[in-house]
Amino acid sequence: MLDNRKVLFSGMQATGNLTLGNYLGALKNWVSLSDEYDCFYCVVDEHSITVRQDPGVLRKRARALLTLYIGAGLDPEKNCLYYQSHVSAHAELAWILNCFTYMGELNRMTQFKDKAEKHSDNINAGLYTYPVLMAADILLFQSDIVPVGSDQKQHIEITRDIAERFNNLYGDVFTIPEPYFGKTGARIMSLQEPEKKMSKSDENPNASIYLMDSPDDVLRKCKRAVTDSIGEIRYCEEQPGLRNLIDIYGACMEKSPAEVEKEFAGKGYGDFKLAVAEAVNSVLRPLHEEVARLEKDKAYIDSVIKNNAERAAYAANKTLRKVQKKVGFPERVR
Repeated sequence: MLDNRKVLFSGMQATGNLTLGNYLGALKNWVSLSDEYDCFYCVVDEHSITVRQDPGVLRKRARALLTLYIGAGLDPEKNCLYYQSHVSAHAELAWILNCFTYMGELNRMTQFKDKAEKHSDNINAGLYTYPVLMAADILLFQSDIVPVGSDQKQHIEITRDIAERFNNLYGDVFTIPEPYFGKTGARIMSLQEPEKKMSKSDENPNASIYLMDSPDDVLRKCKRAVTDSIGEIRYCEEQPGLRNLIDIYGACMEKSPAEVEKEFAGKGYGDFKLAVAEAVNSVLRPLHEEVARLEKDKAYIDSVIKNNAERAAYAANKTLRKVQKKVGFPERVR
């Protein structure tokens, strides 16, 4: 890591299967950001257990996600790619920050309310204090920026509030992070309900394109994507399904909506959907090939897991030790 560059932190949960929206809206941008920032990209497995997980499946998905990070172009020498659970400082700092977070702040978190409704049989304390662990994730690395979607803005706000409160009491301990919003137009919506974001937890199998979907699956889902009866390829609010397909095609082919409209002027939805499927597959094909290659090299992935966990722990513990000293914990005898 280079000392003269700003620090960036982000991560994805090790649950479900990543979608095309996750790739175009986040992962693809991460690759370009790694040239500009010192980047810590976490496989977020501790957050994942706020919802009950099959242990074997969680371990498998965590490894698959880390492999996918590398397959998508994140160099583990240039970026620090690691499992959250392999760096105990996340949980240790989260407990301390819990003691500097107010109940009223947590009560206002809309994501807790949403998840509590979906998992009413398991409204646990971890689900409630989830934002504090997220704050610890970010603050551990003295992160300057955090790439987020609009639905995560509230988490950055509470992170900043907690950090400022701590700094006001103990001096400049934490860097106050800023949110980083990706390129406009990268927000990919559901193929079946285009007013909703494409989600890896959608119960409708035709609503999301997953990164490891086969070419035939991609074609089938694109053919079934919701459009309308207008019959004209235009990028407008009145045609949300078609607008979403234009966004997908444009993001894959690096074209603006106006360029897509011009390319398909006078053509029907059927032809356009076939073109969208081919554009998506042209993006996924090299990703599939690289992931397949990496999965065969178990020793290499194991070495990345070990070495990057050590790098992340070293950076995180520098912040944790400073915080522990500030709050009055006894120094460790070396």
